[in-house]
Amino acid sequence: MKKKALAFAAAACAFGMLLSGCGSSNGSDTAAEGANIITAYNSEPQHPLIPGNTNETGGGKPVDLLFSRLISFDAKGNASNEVAESITANDDATQYDIKLKDGWKFTDGTDVTAESFTKAWSYVANAKNGMVGSSFFSTIKGYDALQDTDNLKGDEQLEGLKIVNDHEFTVDLNKSDSVFAIKVGYSAFAPLPESFYDDTDAFGEAPVGNGPYKFQSWDHDNEIVLVKNPDYKGNRTPKNDGVTFKVYTKDDAAYADIQSGALDVMESVPASATKTFETDETVQAYNKAGSVIQQFTIPSSLKHFEAGTEEGTLRRQAISMAINRENICDKVLNGTGTPAVDFTSPLTPGYSDSLKGVGNLKYNEKKAKELWEKANAISPWTSDDKLTFAYNADGGHETTYTAVVNSINNTLGSEVAATNPYPTFNDYRTAVSDRKVQGAFRSGWQPDYPSAENYLVANYASAAADGNGSNDGDYKNSEFGDLCSKAAAAQTTDEANKLYQQAQEVLLNDLPAVPLYYANAYGVAATGVSGFEMNWQNLPVYENMTKSGK
Repeated sequence: MKKKALAFAAAACAFGMLLSGCGSSNGSDTAAEGANIITAYNSEPQHPLIPGNTNETGGGKPVDLLFSRLISFDAKGNASNEVAESITANDDATQYDIKLKDGWKFTDGTDVTAESFTKAWSYVANAKNGMVGSSFFSTIKGYDALQDTDNLKGDEQLEGLKIVNDHEFTVDLNKSDSVFAIKVGYSAFAPLPESFYDDTDAFGEAPVGNGPYKFQSWDHDNEIVLVKNPDYKGNRTPKNDGVTFKVYTKDDAAYADIQSGALDVMESVPASATKTFETDETVQAYNKAGSVIQQFTIPSSLKHFEAGTEEGTLRRQAISMAINRENICDKVLNGTGTPAVDFTSPLTPGYSDSLKGVGNLKYNEKKAKELWEKANAISPWTSDDKLTFAYNADGGHETTYTAVVNSINNTLGSEVAATNPYPTFNDYRTAVSDRKVQGAFRSGWQPDYPSAENYLVANYASAAADGNGSNDGDYKNSEFGDLCSKAAAAQTTDEANKLYQQAQEVLLNDLPAVPLYYANAYGVAATGVSGFEMNWQNLPVYENMTKSGK
């Protein structure tokens, strides 16, 4: 997401797009036009295609198909062993013994071994290497020692990883982590071949994986071509011959290509078509409850909104209560979204719509004005102040954020809020990553694995702040962190979920981000495509799709 920052307003995808999608296929005859190749909507990835440095869907979608992890998930989010033969925890979930299946190989012909995992995990965790997935390894023993960039070379290994033999290794954690055996299904935990360390830059441009597909070519800002991996032996055997990800900057152009058959699938629908796509006979439509949350983040250090201060908390709550989510879902999204009442999704284990503080996510003009005036008594909001909302203009978000701004201004005053669009998803994500956005910014989450822990820890844990993960607002709260740690050590899922609910109640007060709505899993496919469905991440199940008659 994912991992995942989301680029498109409607979908579980979290990345940008480009061109009109009519670019020709390139490479070998395997991906030639007319073959059983699926063409899919995408954005230009923010980073090279390295699993541990990918946390948005523009890169996340191809990375997921190129790299198999210890476990895989089916369309409903159920986990099964993939490269792993077994993953066994001790009684308090502080140590895991992992055994690998024999016979797995990378597409360069080299073996997938225990070291393929331990070396890759250590590289991603090591702060010297600047990987955005680093914080996912924070519970492994020795992680903290790999965060002092001034005294690291980049090749230091995590102390908690021990190789037993080529097909077995152990993981010692610095605290209980009952979700670890599911977490390893996230792409940051993918194995890497030795060729990666020879030239990491070159590898990111032409990755060598062990997944259901193998890399063929990347024409930047145009397309990424993947072909079926004939040596793949895992759970996700492709029914097609390859997937070509086409980069778009306008979702209307992508939709038109779906209608004409020039593009096969997209996991969103432009605002102009949300009222009509389910009755459009030129496409196959899909629209069901989904797992993606759309929200906006307010940086912890933003003037007048400083996290942990009375003024900042009052203003965050006032802004949230000034937004008419029901109206946005009904009138702007045309029923393809549901107003958010928490920080996860209705499909997430432990979801609740009645947490303490949920009123802060309800439209309440009177209360919003009262809180805003209380904040003004602490530090006046002047004519020079403005809360801007940044988003990528190429992702179909303009109508949503125009409605957000209008709702705020109609409630709190005509000069309080304004939109701040960035031309492309890549421009927007770079500004967010570099902490250059001086205002609120659109954020969203496509789950990496089906657990409340993934939504909460990845986005709001202190270890994921300061560029070490997806906590782009740099929120830090020890009470929240302690509750998440207790949840990770819980002996039962029910106990863990109750603790995650308590952690959410801290977030509902502080509002490091402001949840807007849950995006349905909705999208369209061309009429000549078979096997179109969306998975638990609101993404198409690419490997199951075929061209009719193929």
